[in-house]
Amino acid sequence: MKIMHVISGGETGGSKNHIISLLKQFNVDDVLLVVMQEGLLSREAKAAGVPTIVLGQTSRYDLKARKKLKRLAEVQQADVIHSHGARANLYVATIIDRLDAKWVTTVHSDPIHDFMTDGLKGKLFTKINLWTYSKVDHFFAVSERFKDNLVELGVSADRITTILNGIEFDVVDAHTTTRDDLGIADDAFVVTMVARLHPIKGHHELIEAVKQVVERVLDQRIELVLVGDGDERPSIEEAVREQGLVDHVHFLGFRDDIPALYRLSDVAILTSHSESFPLALLEAAREKTPLIATDVGGIRQLVEDYGWLIEPQSVSAIEKSIMEAVEAKKDGRLEPIGMKQYEHAQASFSLEQLANQTKETYMKEVSPS
Repeated sequence: MKIMHVISGGETGGSKNHIISLLKQFNVDDVLLVVMQEGLLSREAKAAGVPTIVLGQTSRYDLKARKKLKRLAEVQQADVIHSHGARANLYVATIIDRLDAKWVTTVHSDPIHDFMTDGLKGKLFTKINLWTYSKVDHFFAVSERFKDNLVELGVSADRITTILNGIEFDVVDAHTTTRDDLGIADDAFVVTMVARLHPIKGHHELIEAVKQVVERVLDQRIELVLVGDGDERPSIEEAVREQGLVDHVHFLGFRDDIPALYRLSDVAILTSHSESFPLALLEAAREKTPLIATDVGGIRQLVEDYGWLIEPQSVSAIEKSIMEAVEAKKDGRLEPIGMKQYEHAQASFSLEQLANQTKETYMKEVSPS
């Protein structure tokens, strides 16, 4: 069975890591990664030994990629085309009727919110993406909530399989980034968030909450580390200045030493308004870093009973959880929380489990009983 994954290629975060990790679990003769444009994803995939072809699309409107994609699927005799993201969905939708292949797509995010900051153009892109769903044979939802969202959009439940993300837990990270490298004192309480700088991630609520924590905790230095980049960076930087937190917030941009950054942190936080099942939190759990996260997407299944699960878009909830974590560290309770989180994540969200469920669904689509 030949599986051809299709994605735009501009991904730098969870989607990138998800695809590379998943495809490494397959025989190289059985899979092919097709990216629309060269980027970090294609380079890392090639370095990881994943068979990869770049279509060389010059922009999202370069329609030559459509013909290249169709020809490639024919030459490869693809049994399953597995798309990721709105752009890949659109191009596959325009050729799938002419191919002898099943079409599977993974819903990594809420399609209603994907283009929320793009105005009228965003509304058009949303409609086009939702139109493509009518042609998809099967959906992978990365959380039960996303499955429910798809059902609400008119997708029948029997066309959806929920498969939670998974990562490798027995990897050795060679990065040695320290607090000193970041200009952070050894005795500071460090809160780290790994997320693109986008309105849906809730950075502004986080900044406001950290301001309140700084004002209330007088015997402990509070530091916030923000990893990631995006169009919201100027707005978030302005909020940091307005709150008088310039000396407390570190903007690191994109990094390749995420595990090391989690290891030097006291807690990992994610304040998203909407999520799927974020790999960033799994990566933090792997480093035994306690989690604070909003109750969206599939996060409850990872965090509930182990870390701090909080209401989305609530400054007070964020502040309360950080305050409790600070107290837990003082009492010696924070490290055991991180260990319990690690044990739960390792047992429930392995990469092997992700790959096996994915393969089983492919087989059901290609050879239905």
